[in-house]
Amino acid sequence: MSRGDPGRGLHIRVKSARGRTAQSARWLERQLNDPYVRKARAEGYRSRAAYKLLELDEKFGLLKGMKNVVDLGAAPGGWAQVAKKKCPQASVVGIDLLPIDALPDVTFFQMDFMDDAAPDKLIEALGAAPDLILSDMAANTVGHAQTDHLRTMGLVEAAAWFAIETLRPGGGFVAKVFAGGTDGALLKVLKQHFKTVKHAKPPASRKESSEWYVIAQGFKGQAED
Repeated sequence: MSRGDPGRGLHIRVKSARGRTAQSARWLERQLNDPYVRKARAEGYRSRAAYKLLELDEKFGLLKGMKNVVDLGAAPGGWAQVAKKKCPQASVVGIDLLPIDALPDVTFFQMDFMDDAAPDKLIEALGAAPDLILSDMAANTVGHAQTDHLRTMGLVEAAAWFAIETLRPGGGFVAKVFAGGTDGALLKVLKQHFKTVKHAKPPASRKESSEWYVIAQGFKGQAED
């Protein structure tokens, strides 16, 4: 494998072994042969997901000039890592149910974003109104497509309202959704509060994955009652 192109190399085959199911063998084989996994290792990113944010940023300019960034569903820290690298002076705060290894000058909370105390903790740690809220959250799947979709959309909706209630004017919101895009009612709300709302599937998102991202930019600020 050449240093200049971490994505190239021989295809590695993984056989089932004692204690390893055929499903886990397929997962391991996919990981070992994934060019973004190789690239992440070569370039020091915590996960291949870092490239999803890098590609979305290249297309939409998400991180340009950002000073206060919140990362929802942050584990293992790849998006926060990108945000800090692209905006070294920014305050970056992340939250996830899973533990996250420390990252210099980034604050992580291991807790449920749906906990009533979570939003205030994030804003208090940030020390100011966020100008970008990133959400890569997805609910744990139960194997029933409609249920899984509804559970994840519940997280997207919670993240969207958190953004609407806390973002500074001009701020942005990015969230993972799935095939079919954002729920119609939520999409209507986002269009009311942001100047532009678009959907995108970055190249780093696996082709077979149903995930997409909704990108809302130009927060209009809180409407007067």
